[in-house]
Amino acid sequence: MYSYIEQQYTEVDFSHKDLRDGELRQCTFTRCRFRGAHLEEVWTVGCQFVECDFSGAQLNGSVHTGSAFTNCRFHGANLFVSKFEECKMVGSDFSEASLDGVTIEKGDWSYTSLRHANLSKQSMRGVRFVEADLYECNLEKCDLRDADFSRAQLSRVRLFGADLRGAVLDGVNFKSFDVKGARMDAGQAVAFLRSYGAKVE
Repeated sequence: MYSYIEQQYTEVDFSHKDLRDGELRQCTFTRCRFRGAHLEEVWTVGCQFVECDFSGAQLNGSVHTGSAFTNCRFHGANLFVSKFEECKMVGSDFSEASLDGVTIEKGDWSYTSLRHANLSKQSMRGVRFVEADLYECNLEKCDLRDADFSRAQLSRVRLFGADLRGAVLDGVNFKSFDVKGARMDAGQAVAFLRSYGAKVE
């Protein structure tokens, strides 16, 4: 096991490196490449990853606490049972990434691309998904209370059994997804009805 503390790297290529079982604290990585790298069970605390490329990387079992991955690319990455606690993921792309069993505790996932992701049965209470692309995501049986989905792309999202009470749904297109089986509060129900032309008094 290795440990890096307060290190800074800019445009370094870590592609296909074996970096598993490591600990990264307060490190900064700017425009670095981790394509196909082995990062299984890596633990990051308070790290900054800016415009880094994790395409095809193995991040399964990794744990991230208070770290930021801004405008990063995770195309085809393996994030199976990884955990993100209070992380800032703004603008990152998770296209075709494996997110099965991932744990997301609070944090900011605004402007991320999570198209087709399977996030079912997760507790994502209070997470920010402002303007995130969640097209065809599986959010069945998720705890989404108090999450912020302002102007998010929710077309064809699966919400059966999900709890949306208290979630912010400003600017979403209610006609683009099915709320059957989802729990909603009164304010959301009114907004839903009005989107279909009902006059609620």
